[in-house]
Amino acid sequence: MNFTYFIARRFYKDSDGKKRFSRPAIIIAMLGIAIGLAVMIISVSVVKGFQKEVTSKIIGFGNHMQIVNLSYMDEYENSPILATDSFMNVVKNVDGVKRVQRFSSKTAMLKTDEDFLGVNLKGVGEDYDLSFIQSYIVDGELPQFSDTVSGNNIVLSTSQAKKLGLKVGDKIFTYFITSDNIRARRLTLAATYCTSLTDYDKVYAFTDIYTINRLNKWTPEMVTALEIQVNDFERVQDIADDMMRTVGQKVDANGCFYGAFSIKNLAPGTFSWLEVLDINVVMILVLMICVASFTVVSGLLIIMLERISVIGTLKALGATDFHVRKIFFYFALLLVGKGMIIGNALGLALCFLQQQFHLVKLDPETYYIDSVPIEFNWWYIIGVNILTLVVSAIVIFGGSHLISVSKPTSTMRFE
Repeated sequence: MNFTYFIARRFYKDSDGKKRFSRPAIIIAMLGIAIGLAVMIISVSVVKGFQKEVTSKIIGFGNHMQIVNLSYMDEYENSPILATDSFMNVVKNVDGVKRVQRFSSKTAMLKTDEDFLGVNLKGVGEDYDLSFIQSYIVDGELPQFSDTVSGNNIVLSTSQAKKLGLKVGDKIFTYFITSDNIRARRLTLAATYCTSLTDYDKVYAFTDIYTINRLNKWTPEMVTALEIQVNDFERVQDIADDMMRTVGQKVDANGCFYGAFSIKNLAPGTFSWLEVLDINVVMILVLMICVASFTVVSGLLIIMLERISVIGTLKALGATDFHVRKIFFYFALLLVGKGMIIGNALGLALCFLQQQFHLVKLDPETYYIDSVPIEFNWWYIIGVNILTLVVSAIVIFGGSHLISVSKPTSTMRFE
């Protein structure tokens, strides 16, 4: 052990003594580091959790990517795409594609004796992954939707069911309006769901694809769009561009052109809003690091002032400014290290409690979720720790430069 580190440890242990007037400053500096790091960990975990939660819900309604027909037949209905076996194989063979599923949709009017409500009725079949909606079912059981027979079932959100005064098992008249006629179906409410994603819960309802295709007068191979799940969501835009080059060059039997769009293209406002949250995190990190650095430097200066006679003695015995600066540099790092341990323990503990018990609630009408979400992204947490340590080291090294201005003859006589 070199003598600079040995003396730094003696200073650090001795600073815990109750008679030292610097002890409150040391405690404040340590708490500054601890609280600052805890706030940074909580901020990163909350924002990343919020981004993940909202993103997963949006993806649940539209998947990672969609292939749609770029043509429109009239004001009410969009043209179908031909999901033939050969076309499906072309889509599945694009690099990065994990799963392809079909759906058909139609605007519908739900009517009771007291009220009515317009919805986007999404028809799905046996090949459609309904695990997302299943995880948010509040009442009833999700039916087995088919593409060959009509089950006359419908799944509504809790907000839709509440507005219409419906409960599971009730029957409801559903009207489909086109440019030339109005068609009606009597469907049974099989289940209700609630994702707290208000803008989507107000709009989307689910039934079988067979019913929607019959109402649209489409053949079984005709669908509104294909939903595509990719292997790596970080590459979704690149895969969408590849898909566009693959399917965008073709014209189907009806003379229609297709387009491939990622979920970020389909919901640009929401994803832009989520990206803005990263700026808030950066601002919090900057402010917390500034506060923590200020408290560390303040504590360091107080320690230096209290030990100024020792500094003079060390210099008189032949220690250089560099050696004395190393002593206080090591001392401050020990202080920062203890503060970081406390900060990590505090921040991670609070995040864990929130993740497990949902202690802090939110208004889902405003935030799209009912409690503060937590995402333990260990790379970000490690990065915050490294950033705190590096910035603290730089600030400490700069603050210790004040030692070089002191003279042994004056510092040894300091009272």
